[in-house]
Amino acid sequence: MPISDYLFTSESVSEGHPDKVCDLISDSIVDTYMAADPHSRVAAETMATTNLMVIAGETRGPDISNKKIEDVARGVIREIGYEQPGFHWRDSCVEVHLHRQSDDIAMGVDAIGNKDEGAGDQGMMFGYACRETDVLMPAPIYFSHEILRSLAQARHSGEAPALGPDSKSQVTLLYANGQPVGATSVVVSTQHDANFAQDQVRELVRPHVEKVLPEGWMCPEAELYVNPTGRFVIGGPDGDCGLTGRKIIVDTYGGAAPHGGGAFSGKDPTKVDRSAAYAARYLAKNVVAAGLAERCTIQLAYAIGVSRPLSVYVDVHGTGNVEENRLSSVLQERVDLSPRGIREHLNLNRPIFMRTAAYGHFGRNPDADGGFSWERCDLVEDLRTACL
Repeated sequence: MPISDYLFTSESVSEGHPDKVCDLISDSIVDTYMAADPHSRVAAETMATTNLMVIAGETRGPDISNKKIEDVARGVIREIGYEQPGFHWRDSCVEVHLHRQSDDIAMGVDAIGNKDEGAGDQGMMFGYACRETDVLMPAPIYFSHEILRSLAQARHSGEAPALGPDSKSQVTLLYANGQPVGATSVVVSTQHDANFAQDQVRELVRPHVEKVLPEGWMCPEAELYVNPTGRFVIGGPDGDCGLTGRKIIVDTYGGAAPHGGGAFSGKDPTKVDRSAAYAARYLAKNVVAAGLAERCTIQLAYAIGVSRPLSVYVDVHGTGNVEENRLSSVLQERVDLSPRGIREHLNLNRPIFMRTAAYGHFGRNPDADGGFSWERCDLVEDLRTACL
């Protein structure tokens, strides 16, 4: 029997966290290539440390100069808000080491003759949805993201000029009978001006936590930890080296669901690490939104160069009213889960990826230009008709 009463914790990091800085740069490079040619191939990795950014990887598509890539990276840093002695958008050194994609990989991925486009790599990807929040995401990661998003909005608007770009949050919720009922502790660490005292930071942060959590969910005062080390002045890549792809649990479900291991940022949508994870979330969300289950996990698996998924696994955790093998068949009938089919169904060949890099790839509202298309619930009526 699964336990029904427990504590569960998830964390988030802001756009100014060193690893997120790198994710944002890498995804901005993807967008730059996709804007020039929707069929570009990109695998861009970024490393950032004190006044240094190094961009490396493989591309195929338009000839984009290193100077353009450098300008893109500096623009990202400026938009985040880094104008600090140890990391400044204008003064940092930017090295660009992008080269042509391997012909061996291209041969496996390209559609040639009667061969459909293959997966860009092997691996398994997971999607998840549940009824804990209106956006069908686990509550701990959702509230962790929202606390930091609220603080970032206050910083960008000028309401909280003493805050710096780098911050982290962590929310622990009490579950009773399997459902979240309140917060037992909240941790927020946020970069701040040197002349701003810890108690001042605490008073600035508390209203944002209270605003985000549902009424009656606020943790006890003694369990609200704000900058528990006492000081957080040196932050961002100056305080800790950042790398693309190191926050994969922050990017997905906060540990409430499995993760296949592949990062998203810096990869064009032929890479199933990204596109198939989006497809799995899309399917799981539609299953839950259709009322076919309270929780749903979907796993997709691929082999490099092979178009069809090797397996499509559905688990509704004992909360469904449709047999899982039946659900798997119905979902595969509705959506072509080949790499090409996913890209076309979700319309992924467009510059929509930088916006995903901070505050989670899931649980966001679909944008009018096609961003976050995997958050649509447009299969709901079809799934109900087919399954109920």
